[in-house]
Amino acid sequence: MDQYLIGIDVGTGSARAGVFDQQGNLLATARRPITMHREDGGIVEQSGNQVWDAVCASVRESVTRAGIDPARVTGIGFDATCSLVLRGPAGEALPVGDPAHPERDIIVWMDHRAVEQAERINAQGHEVLRYVGGRISPEMQTPKLLWLRENRLEVYARAVHFFDLTDFLTWKATGALDRSSCTVTCKWTYLAHERRWDADYFRRIGLGDLADQDFVRIGQSVVEPGIPLGQGLAADAAAAMGLPVGTAVAAGLIDAHAGGVGTVAAGGDATTCLGYVFGTSSCTMTTTTDPAFVPGVWGPYFSAMVPGMWLNEGGQSAAGAAIDQLVQLHPATAEATALAEADGKSLPQWLADRALDLAASPAQAVRLADDLHVVPEFLGNRAPFADPHARAVIMGQGMETSVDSLVALYVAGICGLGYGLRQIIETQAQHGAPVASISVSGGAGAHVLTRQLLADATGYPVEVTACPEPVLLGSAMLGAVAGGAYPDLQTAMPAMSRIATNCPPDPATRALQDRRYAAFLTLQRTAREIRAASAP
Repeated sequence: MDQYLIGIDVGTGSARAGVFDQQGNLLATARRPITMHREDGGIVEQSGNQVWDAVCASVRESVTRAGIDPARVTGIGFDATCSLVLRGPAGEALPVGDPAHPERDIIVWMDHRAVEQAERINAQGHEVLRYVGGRISPEMQTPKLLWLRENRLEVYARAVHFFDLTDFLTWKATGALDRSSCTVTCKWTYLAHERRWDADYFRRIGLGDLADQDFVRIGQSVVEPGIPLGQGLAADAAAAMGLPVGTAVAAGLIDAHAGGVGTVAAGGDATTCLGYVFGTSSCTMTTTTDPAFVPGVWGPYFSAMVPGMWLNEGGQSAAGAAIDQLVQLHPATAEATALAEADGKSLPQWLADRALDLAASPAQAVRLADDLHVVPEFLGNRAPFADPHARAVIMGQGMETSVDSLVALYVAGICGLGYGLRQIIETQAQHGAPVASISVSGGAGAHVLTRQLLADATGYPVEVTACPEPVLLGSAMLGAVAGGAYPDLQTAMPAMSRIATNCPPDPATRALQDRRYAAFLTLQRTAREIRAASAP
């Protein structure tokens, strides 16, 4: 009798659910939007209750669309952004910002309110920082916890639970307080290879109360992704999702890591393939058998993606969001947006299609941007400099106002992301974490133009897996392990994922791409030097 799995992905702007069979074939998906509150000062907040409602509605609709018997769902897996959730003594939401909005209990991953706290933590140079690439990021949770303690002490003190968003969702689903080794190792400084928190680190940075309480508020039980939690789906969650009570629920993953799980073993060996999750931000996932210490690249993390393996995580703080920001700067954006809407396309998709119309081939589209160079660090440099203060550089833009000049700027932006990716790959290779190919997932990397430009900019072949939703697939793989369809994640990954397309770099553009990469490095370096010279 057929059995099914559900993968649930909570991204920055929406919650999605996908129904899969045990071979990894996608049967149906559904999506619900999530509201995001933004204000000056790097503030970005969401509501945990709204996220949960969106998750449950997506699950119900996906099961209906798949036309399956809910009783045949044997496992559920969650992934989500690495956002911080607060809950009080009765499980109630607590305001992370404006007290007038207690429903906003999530500090979103991209929130940069804790930049100053991150700088103070980094100045101490604690040994724990070796396992986050040498520098902690304001996107991580201990700087945000410190900000709360220093700026919202009453709320901080009232909180009984501090969750990563993925762990909040598995708690809502099962009532289990177990944390995933993915979330707490990558974003909370848990030392998974030693199975412990470092109490000295928390005391030195000003969060000693968490250590004094034996870490009960941030997680005393840490388990690997895919481990079944509690007694499975609790009654209230089951009713909300329309699934049977007791359905197996797996310890989850951060969303980018789910994309890595869903892709990097499609060719068989996860250690040779870099997972590149290309969405609002981008994440690079590199799996190694031994720890590799790469300056400016997060990790090495043990059992943070593939249990028993090490992970280095890099990426760009803004990727799809950087392209959106870039094209909004051009005077032809409104005209191009109208043309895209008339064609039923998103603006980036329309720009990519137009670039293909103008170029002799996807690889030759780079010539559209001959005079343009972009370092798209609008939200800082996540890797390899771990520099939240970095900002974008655009060189060569004139007074052109045509739609096609906007297309050229778009192409330059995609190339800039590719050069940033190449920089990360080269830095990792120099420190013992080389790769042979790139497996891209996320909506921003779905277009043939994007894939080719990334291959040419980096010099590495870009693979695309058969499943159109590899992040959802990665979460479904967790459900497959929790539900007993596969004995472990290492077995499920190659069994449920397959390579559909391999896009090699075009040798005809190699010299040009190398010159453009050199220009990227020069602009990036010059921007850092100017900023240093201008510092008070």
